[in-house]
Amino acid sequence: MRELPFHTILIANRGEIAVRIIKTLRRLGLRSAIVYHDADAGTPAVSMADTAIAISGRTPMAAYLDIAQIIAAAHKASADALHPGYGFLSENAEFARAVIKAGIAFIGPAPESIELMGDKIRAHNFVQQNGFPVAPSAIEEDDPATFTFRARAVGVPLLVKPSAGGGGKGMRVVRDLATLEDAIAQARSEGQRYFGDGRLYVERYVENPRHIEVQVLGDSFGNMVHLFERECSVQRRFQKIIEEAPSPALSPELRKRVCETAASIARAAKYRNAGTVEFIFGGGEFYFLEMNTRLQVEHTVTEMITGIDLVAQQIYVTAGRELGFSQSDIVSRGHAIEARLYAEAPERGYVPTTGKVLVLEYPDGDGVRIDSGILQGQQITTAFDPMLAKIIVHSPTRIEAALKAHRAMRELVLLGCETNASFLTRILREEAFLSGHIHTGYLEENPHIASGEPASDLSGFLATAALLTRPVREPADAVPELHAAMGSWRN
Repeated sequence: MRELPFHTILIANRGEIAVRIIKTLRRLGLRSAIVYHDADAGTPAVSMADTAIAISGRTPMAAYLDIAQIIAAAHKASADALHPGYGFLSENAEFARAVIKAGIAFIGPAPESIELMGDKIRAHNFVQQNGFPVAPSAIEEDDPATFTFRARAVGVPLLVKPSAGGGGKGMRVVRDLATLEDAIAQARSEGQRYFGDGRLYVERYVENPRHIEVQVLGDSFGNMVHLFERECSVQRRFQKIIEEAPSPALSPELRKRVCETAASIARAAKYRNAGTVEFIFGGGEFYFLEMNTRLQVEHTVTEMITGIDLVAQQIYVTAGRELGFSQSDIVSRGHAIEARLYAEAPERGYVPTTGKVLVLEYPDGDGVRIDSGILQGQQITTAFDPMLAKIIVHSPTRIEAALKAHRAMRELVLLGCETNASFLTRILREEAFLSGHIHTGYLEENPHIASGEPASDLSGFLATAALLTRPVREPADAVPELHAAMGSWRN
């Protein structure tokens, strides 16, 4: 295999995703450079990178969004390629163009693809015009004067969404048309505030839907493959907190349809590099939701079931290599679950928390992977997204993976900053989760899980556990010694 044309790759990101990228760069024999704000000095990513270049801004977040500073840092590090990670500038076509114009390879899709599929309205129109399934909808910019009228015609329940951005920001569910105008005004205001774009569209809100997404990968030679689906239906406030692969909701026939549809959409868009096509799924039907033109937070579960390093594949494709495998070579093995560890208090409305990490011990063992961006002694602030780490497990079956994830969360020790660890643990023993009967509104309908009140019925967990042939006492009952000693101080 010919050598890669890159020597140093700048990571325009921070935290766990920066650490995760550095690990692959090391494996490929490439040097890593990273930009960092003073708020991140001493973090694992900065310590691990071969070169670290300080950037500044009015706020820490502003520093990571400063295109000119990041490109200057890439030149300073003599970087010949740049990986944007996720978030920040990862889906900014202007940034991708600026990087390429500066003579640096952008590890991601072409700017034109980001513009087409990163814009929800353009992507929706593109997918619909190419004959793929979309939910009934109304797009404001088609005719702003009749937008509200057309939205009413779609019928309730409706979901009002900003055209730009993601993460649930600005989204409003409308169940009574009398509240439609207020929902539009609020969504427009938040879209403008978060993304600088007040354009809106509405679509039919599917009751109790499941969130299914498909990882795709394309190269410059026209090859396009999917790496199977992920299910991300465990969400709070439209944000994913537990993801798994494969989805327990899909039959083999439906899985084939969803995955081939996703690959066909990406192929129609002439997409190159890694991307994710997202669908809402309900009533046996699936509808296109959006496409994310970057690496996803939850890419890890795909890596666990396929054994394919997606960051490495991104680098190979950017380097001009042809995919080294075809669809028939990609095999899904076992089941993977990822839980996102957040610095937040679920019982107080998921408010972000702060503090100094006094003790930090991660679970380990066969089939347990930790992607983390923090270390003991680090100060946790509200300057960035509250995600601290991801705990990913892999087992031969779904129920074994669920029990392994439950055990891993129980073994996690993080003292000094309140986290959602106990919340995640409670979800993992919910009967609905264990039986695979979850939907995106499940946590909202069951507030006792966030509040920490005792579950009304643990019989599902215990009954499922009893089905296993291996001893279940440890995952169900064991409390790490340090946890027990700390009593209620444990998160």
